[in-house]
Amino acid sequence: MTKITRKPFGVTKDGKAVTLYTFSNTSGSEVSVCSYGGSIVSIKVPDREGNIADVALGYDDLEGYVSRENFFGAAVGRCCNRIGGSKFTLNGKAYHLYQNDGNNHLHGGLKGFDTVVWQCSVINKGGDDSLVLHHISPDGDENYPGNLDVTMTYTFNDKNELSLNYKAIGDADTICNLTNHTYFNLSGHDSGDILAQKVKIYAENFTESNSESIPTGKTISVEGTPMDFRDFHAVGERVDDDYYELGYAGGYDHNWVLDKGKGKLGICAEVCDKKSGRHLTCYTTSPCVQFYTGNYVSNSHGKNGFIYQKRAGLCLETQFAPDAINHPNFDSPILKAGEKYNETTVYKFDIK
Repeated sequence: MTKITRKPFGVTKDGKAVTLYTFSNTSGSEVSVCSYGGSIVSIKVPDREGNIADVALGYDDLEGYVSRENFFGAAVGRCCNRIGGSKFTLNGKAYHLYQNDGNNHLHGGLKGFDTVVWQCSVINKGGDDSLVLHHISPDGDENYPGNLDVTMTYTFNDKNELSLNYKAIGDADTICNLTNHTYFNLSGHDSGDILAQKVKIYAENFTESNSESIPTGKTISVEGTPMDFRDFHAVGERVDDDYYELGYAGGYDHNWVLDKGKGKLGICAEVCDKKSGRHLTCYTTSPCVQFYTGNYVSNSHGKNGFIYQKRAGLCLETQFAPDAINHPNFDSPILKAGEKYNETTVYKFDIK
């Protein structure tokens, strides 16, 4: 049975108290989440010898999360990833969004969901505590249309499965594409880079992107490219190959179209760390995943005084494709008025 404890985690500049919630299960594993940004602050799980280590990059205090540097652990919305040119058209009306990634809109803009102090409550179902986070994004928030009522439910069980369920409903047609931006390092957040860790992605295709990491609209087979993770490959094996997509992003920062399709919970990716024996399996209902290898992390002051450098962690951001609103051939991120958005991602930790 998993129980949640809570303690203060600081106060924002506008006087809002932030709380840190910690899940503890019977195996001695723990996950901590703060109400600011719904951010996953730590994930402490055992290695093959039973030694517990924190496998999520993050900060010791609220100030780090307020900085938005690298979006460590953050819940991301109203639309995660990038929207090209920071604009889209919906129902014949043009919307212009905040540009915070060159010419483009990234991870919800100037004040995305990672900057919100979420209303949190603890519920108990079947003996396990869950954390329910709630926020209403008002009409015109970052210039998105409609009021959007969002509920995220985080659970962590005795099988070391961390489940993130996202629900939303709006009163007008809008975009909704929610994810989590945790950086994983299965050797421990303070162990250095993730180049030796092996990754498998259950996808035969990825979306081609331009030099600004905006999709061209083409979906390309991974066959014969460094994007082929249908079998396990070490992150460092091909990350610096002379391949145009890797050159654009400085490594892996791309969207894979999952074989399982849209809407059903299925396997997305696996990560193995030979050094510790830790193994991560990601399952999701979302149609795609952004695999990112921390290419832009640099001199970031993290937990316990550790300084994170390039490729200190990797992300598996389950999602609709980047800029999907501007590509009718992609699965649509449009949420119609009154319709229910309901997506789930599960990160399961075990030993291999």
